[in-house]
Amino acid sequence: MPPIVFDRAAVRRNLRRAQKLRPATFLIDRAAEELGERLGAVLRKFERAVDLASPTDAVRQVLRESGLVSSIVALDEIADRGMGDALRIVGDAEALPFRENSLDLVVSALALQLVNDLPGTFIQVCRALKPDGLFLAALLGGDTLVELRQAFAAAETEVEHGVSPRVAPVSDVRAGGMLLQRAGFALPVVDVEKLTVRYDSPFALLRDLRRMGAANALTERRRAPLRRATLMRMTQIYVERFADADGRVRATFEIVWLSGWKPHSSQQQPLRPGSANARLADALGTREIPAGDKAGG
Repeated sequence: MPPIVFDRAAVRRNLRRAQKLRPATFLIDRAAEELGERLGAVLRKFERAVDLASPTDAVRQVLRESGLVSSIVALDEIADRGMGDALRIVGDAEALPFRENSLDLVVSALALQLVNDLPGTFIQVCRALKPDGLFLAALLGGDTLVELRQAFAAAETEVEHGVSPRVAPVSDVRAGGMLLQRAGFALPVVDVEKLTVRYDSPFALLRDLRRMGAANALTERRRAPLRRATLMRMTQIYVERFADADGRVRATFEIVWLSGWKPHSSQQQPLRPGSANARLADALGTREIPAGDKAGG
């Protein structure tokens, strides 16, 4: 069993609360736009697609406007939210309800970093895709909110003589490719985009995080209310360490992009070891040195 890092009920509560507030959508909107551009570069159309738990309809809107997808299904983790004209299934990204070999495309934006068993979700996605189906996802990466993490740790150490988990651990880009391969994907690609967002104050950042549904959902989070002294000291440390000359503070958001294909015979295959018909030394115009010999000997 994977460790239970995230309280999935709290994740859903946070998303519902964000819907009741005026949502902050700049990050998901940017991810959706980038997803559309990446999908357009594939130069093919997809019959049946699933948007896996993306927190708004921004991804589905991009898919509709692209003309690359015939049918879109939204897997939504909130039961009481309207989804426009999309076919909607209420479910959990940790337990996908799709048949094996039934989908041509699965996309997800800024949602899967909050599942407890990411390898398991990847395996389920690969199983649900048809051969030569595509998985394309954006997750928040390990440097996301690094400033907030440091400021909270310093403030709690100083005021409360201990640190509680307040900012979720997120995906390490170096592990993304290995997870895709372990799940059975071919041709895995992983890359990173870093964004720096500036705020008038740390309080403005915290308000945006609530409006994104990104409040603390860690299983081991401290249930007692945050002490005012700790909060005020955190904001002071944040400004001291991460403010620009104009007084505004920086917040880092790292987006990890993952893509992989369900294996198919038409895909490019790696050469078998020993099957090369030319020597590297010939291509480089140099002399091949047998193993064990010293150069210049």
